[in-house]
Amino acid sequence: MFEQVVLAGGGHRCWWQAGFWDVVAPRIALRPKVIAGVSAGAGIACLLYANDAREAIRFCYRTMSSNRKNAYWLNLFRPGERVFPQYAIYRSALKTLLGGSHFSQLQRDAPEIRVVYARIPRHLEFRSAALLSLFADQFDKYGKKTLHPDFATRLGFTTEVELVKDCPNDDDLVSLILASSCTPPFTPVVYRRGRPVLDGGMVDSIPVAAVDPAPVPTLVLTTRRYPEYAQIFGLQGRIYVQPSRQIPVSSWDYTAPELIEQTFVLGREDGESFLRAIGRGALQRAQREGEAEYAPMVGTGGEVRGTVSDEDPYREESR
Repeated sequence: MFEQVVLAGGGHRCWWQAGFWDVVAPRIALRPKVIAGVSAGAGIACLLYANDAREAIRFCYRTMSSNRKNAYWLNLFRPGERVFPQYAIYRSALKTLLGGSHFSQLQRDAPEIRVVYARIPRHLEFRSAALLSLFADQFDKYGKKTLHPDFATRLGFTTEVELVKDCPNDDDLVSLILASSCTPPFTPVVYRRGRPVLDGGMVDSIPVAAVDPAPVPTLVLTTRRYPEYAQIFGLQGRIYVQPSRQIPVSSWDYTAPELIEQTFVLGREDGESFLRAIGRGALQRAQREGEAEYAPMVGTGGEVRGTVSDEDPYREESR
């Protein structure tokens, strides 16, 4: 049905995508040829083929239950200690869940996964560029409330794309995903091919430019609510799906694995809504509308109460 999938960034909000995929992929035989992801969306894209989302959530419980804070300010006065614990936990998660035999499985089974990161304008030093990109990102998201922002691009920021299949080993894969997720101060400066990079979501958190243009059937999974759009809508020949309500967990909250679990379950609920929409022919209508210019379709309606089945007791095992 879809030859391409785009996974937006959003830190822990991307667990919604994992839950959605968990329900939808087996039911519609979702086997894209290309997946484009940015930041944590790129990590989820790899996780889908390298490991199991429930195992990843169990890992979150094991590692985050002992992390009491998202910022340890007293570490400012402790040489060698980091204020923000997110980077170390994230890196460990990527290495554990995507490394070793999981990396071999990913390279064997995955479609072409394109990972997007941002390059800073050459005339700016990194700190200034990071602050400027953050301003542009916040202005587009909360000022203009733009689905696909362009402010950072107009300021001179660009994006680059690398393929997961070109990573020679799991260390390089981890470095690539961390490059796509570089968001100071939560992460240190990350370099790719000798130059500093930033989270590709600073340019566009929904990296549709990294896939082939329509008419290739493309599914886009956001991680943020855009109230001016329906839950499922067509735009420029693509089908977009967004969460039905605000996602429970915030992007950089590494203290609440139970909220990650709730986000995963919400993705499953919205996946069920999406399957019902397919049955009503809603995707075909959205596709026709999206081939020309955005025209919102009727929302999927109805509240879904789906939960993880008893056959998948990851919550009990993780505690």
